[in-house]
Amino acid sequence: METEDFAADAALFARMRAMWEEIDPAPADLVDRMVAAVAVEDLSREYALLTLVAGELAAVRGDTDTLTLQFSDGDTSVLLHVTAPEDDHRRIDGWVDATALAVRLVQGDREWSAELGEHGRFAFDGVKPGVSRIRLVVRNDDDDLREFQTPQFEV
Repeated sequence: METEDFAADAALFARMRAMWEEIDPAPADLVDRMVAAVAVEDLSREYALLTLVAGELAAVRGDTDTLTLQFSDGDTSVLLHVTAPEDDHRRIDGWVDATALAVRLVQGDREWSAELGEHGRFAFDGVKPGVSRIRLVVRNDDDDLREFQTPQFEV
């Protein structure tokens, strides 16, 4: 009896679907708009914009390799300048345009803290190459605290 009920329900739902598709069809771009809406919903956290400012590693002064990265979520922007003064370590100099209270560099299970200086400047020295992320605690204009984190990047 359950199979008969299931078949009757399926037939009823099929007729209802056909009726609504004729009377009020879904917009053709509905799926694309929904994907965009979901992506934008958590923009400040997981979909922070990554812009590669300086392409490949290039010498700026002397023989050190450098890479410049910029991250933004629309409210907070972070600029990172990565140099390789030694073969097995990197230096990361950074600037944040928001009122930041704390900054951390995360690589896997390891975390480093840095002091925030004037104009939002911070630096991490002796960083091993690898996948990294910067995490900041920033104060919004309405005095609320929030976390800003960059997507992962390679140093």
